Amino acid sequence: MSGHSLSLAINGRERLLTDRLIAFEPTAPERTEVVAVVGLGYVGLPTACALHDATTQVIGFDVSEERLREIKAGEVDLPAEQRRGLAAALDGGGLELTCDPASLAEADAVIVCVPTPVDAARAPDLAALRAACRTAVSHAQRGQVIVLTSTTYVGTTRQLLVEPLRERGLLVGDEVHVAFSPERIDPGNFDHVQRETPRVVGGVTQRCAQRAAEVVRRMTDRVYLVSSPEAAELTKLYENIFRAVNLALANEIADACAVLGLDPIEVTVAAGTKPYGFLGSFPGPGVGGHCIPCDPHYLLWQLGRRGLSAPLIEQAMHSIDQRPSRVVQRVVEMLGEAGVDHSGARVLLAGVSYKAGVRDLRESPALPILAGLRRLGVDVHYHDPLLPEIELPDGTRMTSEAAPRGRDWDVAVIHTAHPGADYSWARDCPQVLDATYQFDSVPHRRVL
Repeated sequence: MSGHSLSLAINGRERLLTDRLIAFEPTAPERTEVVAVVGLGYVGLPTACALHDATTQVIGFDVSEERLREIKAGEVDLPAEQRRGLAAALDGGGLELTCDPASLAEADAVIVCVPTPVDAARAPDLAALRAACRTAVSHAQRGQVIVLTSTTYVGTTRQLLVEPLRERGLLVGDEVHVAFSPERIDPGNFDHVQRETPRVVGGVTQRCAQRAAEVVRRMTDRVYLVSSPEAAELTKLYENIFRAVNLALANEIADACAVLGLDPIEVTVAAGTKPYGFLGSFPGPGVGGHCIPCDPHYLLWQLGRRGLSAPLIEQAMHSIDQRPSRVVQRVVEMLGEAGVDHSGARVLLAGVSYKAGVRDLRESPALPILAGLRRLGVDVHYHDPLLPEIELPDGTRMTSEAAPRGRDWDVAVIHTAHPGADYSWARDCPQVLDATYQFDSVPHRRVL
């Protein structure tokens, strides 16, 4: 669903933007010539590309030599135009890839973009972020700007950057400048380009905010300043918590539609015609990536340590966690309705990445769905042209069915519909569970 302007989305209070936020306007020529990006994953690599497009010399640092090899070979989830730009940047020397942390000392600015997942107990796992911040601090130079972009709990910027820098004898706000600016990159969605996506910056001091905004401004046309790194950190958590609650609600509405014999997509699109007060989401088989399944737990963990609870967020996350189990249950129901014993039944899962158009398996609902079906004795396989081989949490390795035939399966589950992929084989399948709600023309199609 398309969003509304900030002034209209927040109860019609049109002055909120100017009352609470400051739109950054450069007042002097930009002085940052070399920017180092720490971490070249789904956020860091697009960040490095965007900075290079702004004619900045970029140093791309990653601890994984394999990741650097993939980037050099063009084996990355970027649109064709950006892949061509990446190749040109590498060939021309404007983007330098390295595993040498000492290279950070050559940069005017350092941007930290590393994953921040949760562990098995849903507590923040900051191992990669702690290591990245230690590296940035140990090679920090006077005059540098250090910007943390990785989603994390409130207070992390001060804990992992400000305090260690002070211990090194560097005065933050004078000798070195530190800020938090949450990433806003939507992997696989090429409609949301960075240049058109506003960014938020919260500096340790006003001068820190100004210096960091000069760097971030190279990637976007609009930068808004908030009062502190903590305000920016919670801003990012709020953004993804909103999406989590909205998606949990969308799935519940879809379940209600199933009982009432209605189409949840039609209902959602119809509700979206209201020009104010509604931001809809579509239902699906679950939620993946390191944003929605993980980020709300950072706030829940932090509040829990202070004896506080957030029942609405907790319930939304519980609902999201249970969604893959609903898919497993629905497959078993469909097999039973067809008179097929689920033990030994042949089931194919189409698409296993968490999102269409990307090769990203992080927190993908497909993993617990596959594992759940296997535990029930189902002979389950998968088909995904972007992921020829995957590994389940228990270590089981699976290989994609290269050219599936619909009649070979008792049930086909459409989990992720990749753009341009051929799903015509699903028409020949006796039963199709469409967890994407997109294949209404497929015979024998059922939804959750």
